[in-house]
Amino acid sequence: MVQTTNRFFDEVARLMNDAAGVATGVRREFETLFRTQAERWLRDLDLVKREEFEAVKDMARIAREENEALKTRVAALEAALGKTGTSGGTVSGGVTGGT
Repeated sequence: MVQTTNRFFDEVARLMNDAAGVATGVRREFETLFRTQAERWLRDLDLVKREEFEAVKDMARIAREENEALKTRVAALEAALGKTGTSGGTVSGGVTGGT
């Protein structure tokens, strides 16, 4: 009877090991299936990756900075043109009027 009990427990232990191996395989298969499905959904949503978003964000920041610098430069040129344009207009107006 001792041998039968030991054999029974050995079979139960082997069965439990096999069940644990199957459960691990099922878990891996489920994770793979879930990950594949999630990637498909995300791809269908046409989402942007974080790295791409950050790159475009940096490009927009640089463009804004360049735009502000150009606005300042144009304002300075307009101011300079306004000063020389007034005195230059008088000079050329005087030359034209004198002829």
